[in-house]
Amino acid sequence: MKRISVDIGGTFTDCFFVWDGQYIEAKALTTHHNLALGFNEALDLACKRAGLDRGTVLRKVDSVRYATTLGTNALIERKGPRVAAIVTHGFEDTVPLSRGRGYGEGLDYSMQQNLPAAERPEPIVPRRLIRSVRERINSAGGIVAALDPEDVRLVVRELVDAGAEAIVVSLVNATENPVHELAVQEIILAEFPAHELGAIPVLLGHQVSGRKGEYVRATSTIIDGFLHEIMFHALTQLSNNLRDSGYDKPMLVIHNSGGMAQMNSTDALQTIHSGPIAGVGAAEHLSNETGLGHVISTDMGGTSFDIGLVPEGGVKHYDFLPTIDRWLVSVPMVHLDTLGAGGGSIADYDRIHDSIRIGPESAGSNPGPACYDRGGLRPTVTDADLLLGYLDPENYANGYIKLNPKRSRFAIEETLCDPLGMSVVDIARAIKDGVDEQMAIGIGKELRVRGYLPEDFTMLAYGGNGPLHACGIARHAGIKRVLAPPFSSVFSACGAGNMKQLHFHERGVHVTLYNATSRQLYDGYDEFNAVVAELEARGREDLVRQGFAAGDVRYRLELDMRYGNQLLTQAVALEDINRMSGVGDVLTMIKVFGDVYSHRFGASSAAPEAGIRCNTVRVAAYVDGDVVSFDSLEAGGHRTVPVELSRRDVVFIGHAEALDTPLHDQSALTHEHVIHGPAIVTTENTTYLVEPGWRLEPTRQGAVWFLQD
Repeated sequence: MKRISVDIGGTFTDCFFVWDGQYIEAKALTTHHNLALGFNEALDLACKRAGLDRGTVLRKVDSVRYATTLGTNALIERKGPRVAAIVTHGFEDTVPLSRGRGYGEGLDYSMQQNLPAAERPEPIVPRRLIRSVRERINSAGGIVAALDPEDVRLVVRELVDAGAEAIVVSLVNATENPVHELAVQEIILAEFPAHELGAIPVLLGHQVSGRKGEYVRATSTIIDGFLHEIMFHALTQLSNNLRDSGYDKPMLVIHNSGGMAQMNSTDALQTIHSGPIAGVGAAEHLSNETGLGHVISTDMGGTSFDIGLVPEGGVKHYDFLPTIDRWLVSVPMVHLDTLGAGGGSIADYDRIHDSIRIGPESAGSNPGPACYDRGGLRPTVTDADLLLGYLDPENYANGYIKLNPKRSRFAIEETLCDPLGMSVVDIARAIKDGVDEQMAIGIGKELRVRGYLPEDFTMLAYGGNGPLHACGIARHAGIKRVLAPPFSSVFSACGAGNMKQLHFHERGVHVTLYNATSRQLYDGYDEFNAVVAELEARGREDLVRQGFAAGDVRYRLELDMRYGNQLLTQAVALEDINRMSGVGDVLTMIKVFGDVYSHRFGASSAAPEAGIRCNTVRVAAYVDGDVVSFDSLEAGGHRTVPVELSRRDVVFIGHAEALDTPLHDQSALTHEHVIHGPAIVTTENTTYLVEPGWRLEPTRQGAVWFLQD
């Protein structure tokens, strides 16, 4: 297996390189003006460690896979084209008004309880760029009012004159019959042909989301349209860079569904959070291969802290109506909770509470933390870590970045010392403890709202800053076992290397599996099977177009089900059923739903007497591939304490004075060793901080256990 996997983050570009059983990790700063430069730098470093040159590698590798947060950042910064929308007459205000609780989407829990005080999100499509056309299709797909081509032409010309740079078409009930959306697209392309100057992208709602729900389908398509241009140019730039270096295969892009596809089969919306979700995929694979049990995955990079949940058995949690930024969308996405807490998170003075506020704003890679000495003037978590003695100024990122402690001290003195009346070291200690507590609260909330206890989980700590903050986070969260997994500093990139080629296709339906009024089970088997067959055909078509044989494609059927008229909908994966052939299959579906629902909400919460309904049929079409193998994580055996390289004074939380702390390098992380805290291990890509009361036990493949003494 020869494979390159890249995770382009807000601060660092991580590269995981596989070459005939050799696993190599490398990092470089993200170059936002041209992502290809950061990729080349990271890949060149990996090739150097393997004794190869970039040209040879790119000519011979099986695949190059990208995961990126570019779309996420563009949405946050509102950097995109002017998007216009065409809707059904009478529905012009559906998107601006959103849903009843729409103003609260994307806000924290406290703000969602006080919607009158919530600020309305800045619209991606302003009301002046929304136009309607006279047409109507009913819920059964029948044409009630035919589309008038002249009406469409007039509307399109008005939008173009108003400055539209992309057009979204989202018409009522288009999922049942897309004929009108397709007709609008045809008219736009006739007016502004794709080969002519002035052509604009056109996105259709039924192609982005096959689920019912006018508002969420419209917002999904609008976000896709907003990100379309920037993702197209950025990914094309990366693709051209590969081609210029001798790589002649299609570039693969990681999706937030937990799969991947070629660039020509990828929507911009599918790339949101794809990097951190690749890390959750790696956690799932590690759990399956090693029997790790319940896992909470935590990725602490330079910009954010991402939390993913993988219960025992390696089953990921999905959001089928996730919130992206401030908008509800209808795309299947691996569940992820993201906090603005990373190494580059900026520490500010909070005047209201007379305290330190950490994040969500980040210094990124340019200018970066103050200690990077690149013009940053505001203190960050990394600056605090440096002043506390955790980081080696001369050996940060394998000496790639020289740190300047004077800059860190100056930044804290200028912004925080005077208003708080504290010393630089005390403020640095407060920043470290505060960000650890902030991340622990996020972990505890994520577990408890799903019915789990933190002490039952192993915490995976990865990302560039994960092993540095692992003990502090675990202390606040009440977690006893922490594992820095193999290749921890580039674990999300490693996960990208394990992804399957996968596509989700779904369709909204009205299927009553059990009618509580008539006490009858569903018997429309042919109708249900026809929907499944259609979705399987679409998934198979996607994968065959990408070069796979139809016989290699596998399918997984999923249903969104609920009891009666409940608002809560539960997704159910049916591993052994993909068709209905009789009442036995219906009863099996009902039983699987009842088991999943009861496990999540308690045995007494199931209410079949209210009826059982299915709102969405979803098919995952995928092809299995080679994956990275993980070794056993068993600690065991006799261990010795490695010889320290040197010592320095280090400040730890809970200790008034600095402690004389032994320092180690990469050679200490072998399975024969144990390191008792306090201690620091500095490697090429990350720093392991062993706090007092903890010990560090490495395993054979480079995974490292943090265990309480």
